[in-house]
Amino acid sequence: MAPQDKDTPPPLPEPLRVPVADSHTHLDMQETTVEEALAKAASVGVTTLVQVGCDVHGSRWAADTAAAHERVHAAVALHPNEAPRIVLGDPDGWSRQGARDAGGDAALDDALGEIDALAARPEVRGVGETGLDYFRTGPEGAAAQQRSFRAHIEIAKRHGKALVIHDREAHDDVLRILREEGAPDRVVFHCYSGDAAMAKTCAEAGYFMSFAGNVTFKNAGPLRGALAVAPPELVLVETDAPFLTPAPYRGRANAPYLIPHTLRAMAEVKGMTEDALALAIAENTARAFDY
Repeated sequence: MAPQDKDTPPPLPEPLRVPVADSHTHLDMQETTVEEALAKAASVGVTTLVQVGCDVHGSRWAADTAAAHERVHAAVALHPNEAPRIVLGDPDGWSRQGARDAGGDAALDDALGEIDALAARPEVRGVGETGLDYFRTGPEGAAAQQRSFRAHIEIAKRHGKALVIHDREAHDDVLRILREEGAPDRVVFHCYSGDAAMAKTCAEAGYFMSFAGNVTFKNAGPLRGALAVAPPELVLVETDAPFLTPAPYRGRANAPYLIPHTLRAMAEVKGMTEDALALAIAENTARAFDY
């Protein structure tokens, strides 16, 4: 692929016959208006989007966007990587907010209070993405992540909202903390990244597993193994756009309208027809996020 193609949006895929939802997207990070993104997605059968916040500002934007658009639902949270930045500081300004000083536990409590208030709003259907990420945050940030995760579990339960989990290289601790705190009624593992054994554990607990464009990557054998054993009634599809663009467009910016590529690859892995999987996913997403 020529370098200039990286900036060219992939073409519209063949539309799905059965409409589905993108269970996890970040419209605020995409080079588009909400209206354009919704219209493009709807034109290929992706009629509902869950807009996910990663910090206080993004969560507020998600709730306001969902309030303004009937086909958008919001999830609000502090991303696992955001919690250590609030507590320990972010001298490099990595999270698009500029350099920040260490705020300590008090600053984390203030931010969690904001998320709690947003979680009460009716257009907010999920508390997430929360969880643990040991890939980008070292051991020094683990305590802040775990404290934040426990607080989000409590917020989700109190408001009766779905818990949307970001789990990167932290499977055992995520599952342990869910057991210790008592999981909410509805739990979604966003961008599911575990293996088949973990998929069975999640299925036994009734947790939803949402698969993203990386399930189409050549090296994603273990992920496809997990999808193969995940019960059809617990499977969701997502973009995590603008990240994780499905093959054959890996490397370009992702968007909700590319869901059909991922869904078709998933149907092949599950030995299901595209329509049967789409129908299951549409019902599962509505059940997961209670809309």
